[in-house]
Amino acid sequence: MPAFGPRHLRAVAAAALVLTVTVPATAATAAPDTSAAALREVMFVGNNWEGTADVIKSTGDFAKIGRINVIPDKDQRMAEINADPIRWIAFMTIRNTVGEGHDQFVDDMYSTPDGTSVVVSRPSFADVVSIDLATGRINWRFAVSGYRADHMAVSPDGKRVAVSASTGNTVHVLDIVTGKQLGSFATGDKPHENIFSQDGKYIYNMAIGDVNTQTDAPWLDWTKGDRRITVADATTYKQVKVIDMRDKLNAIGLTDHSDAVRPAVFSPDESKLYFQVSFFNGFFEYDLATEKITRTKTLPKNPATSDDRTTFVNDSRHHGLSMKPDGTKLCVAGTMDDYATVVDRATLQEGPLVTASKPYWATVSGDGKSCVVSESGADQVTAIDFATGRKTVSVPVGDHPQRVRLGNVTANWTGPAS
Repeated sequence: MPAFGPRHLRAVAAAALVLTVTVPATAATAAPDTSAAALREVMFVGNNWEGTADVIKSTGDFAKIGRINVIPDKDQRMAEINADPIRWIAFMTIRNTVGEGHDQFVDDMYSTPDGTSVVVSRPSFADVVSIDLATGRINWRFAVSGYRADHMAVSPDGKRVAVSASTGNTVHVLDIVTGKQLGSFATGDKPHENIFSQDGKYIYNMAIGDVNTQTDAPWLDWTKGDRRITVADATTYKQVKVIDMRDKLNAIGLTDHSDAVRPAVFSPDESKLYFQVSFFNGFFEYDLATEKITRTKTLPKNPATSDDRTTFVNDSRHHGLSMKPDGTKLCVAGTMDDYATVVDRATLQEGPLVTASKPYWATVSGDGKSCVVSESGADQVTAIDFATGRKTVSVPVGDHPQRVRLGNVTANWTGPAS
């Protein structure tokens, strides 16, 4: 069996849609250009507590282009929840645990290949919806198993989207245009991050276990559930491999470290996996050929951050990791330590600690020159230059930004029609 190891993928560009006309293409009669060249690359910023997604430029000044309401059906969904006692209990549990007292209305999002719609996972509503970017209306809705939807991933060809059903211990794979389920597979407890391999043949899922309990002492780590990386065939949706980081951590003497793999990114040649774990201010390098952790990077602690593990939001001290496309630099969101930093991949030496308020995600700009982190505590996204490690710009967004994803909209899009 080949060694599996995809890198974190960007949203892909669209295939062309060609329109045929039967009259001369004059200025007055020419058919509109809806080809891939007419698409505009952007970044979608999911404002989790607000239920909106801001659309910003993918490079340069990262200026805001428009905003999407991702819960246009809120009244209908809430009526359904209020009419079902079990669903109401689940809804309130999400609000009072992982939501930190807030509803979670948007977790992840990807655009469709033609740039006309955005597909969004909505944790509190336990679903995935496709929203028409021109009208703001819902194209389709898919209810996940269990009571909460979480991270997603898009296939390299842009045609499939995988979503974690975090209380259903399932990953659903959907047709991104129709919302039809193409398949699903079982995971460990609380599936979280998903990553497609570069060839689209495999899906990696990281199950993080129970991150909302107060049993956070290292000796109680076993109470957190079944945490593992599940590798599934993206055609048959059968499990082909399981990676258990507990054994790998034990092998290097880190028996007191959590094995709950959080954000992860793969090297460009897909030989190395870099990943964060619960409670740890740093990350690990894992060699997929030898199946061993090869390096450990411990990052600085903020003196103002308590070492009381029960105070870490959803067990994550650091949550957010991305890699410069050429593989030379990593960008780390030091969530509870209130900074982000660029790390040299060869030496693992960190650069300047860029002050950030509860940064919750890190991604790469469209031109690959910047790391973009979401500052969930300041309601803004901040760009950091990979070359210098310095902040270049911050852009205000909505309430509690988390996931930031590259995608596409049509060239002249500025928001749904009112």
